[in-house]
Amino acid sequence: MTSPAFTITTEMWIWTSENAPASWHFLSIKGEVGEEIKAHATMARLELGLPKKRGWGAVKVEATIGKTTWRTSIFPGTDDDIYLLPVKAAVRKAESIVAGDEVTFTIALI
Repeated sequence: MTSPAFTITTEMWIWTSENAPASWHFLSIKGEVGEEIKAHATMARLELGLPKKRGWGAVKVEATIGKTTWRTSIFPGTDDDIYLLPVKAAVRKAESIVAGDEVTFTIALI
């Protein structure tokens, strides 16, 4: 099975915790792309003979924003067709992006 890649443009947003002094920056992956990722992850798991999903349904990806590429995992949001890409501080700094910015990024499933 060939691993697909997707290019998406969406707004960066922040999730904060009410119980801890922490926040995380995310890009949402929605709609048809989210559905395709879910289907690909399910098929890959079945082809490998794995009995269940990875932790929290996470999917390994290689992400690229601008000139910065890194490996991470995306994980399902609250809706079935949404995945969340966490964007670490080093990437935000290197690419000069902040919450509220429209960000174009590419993810390749690995």
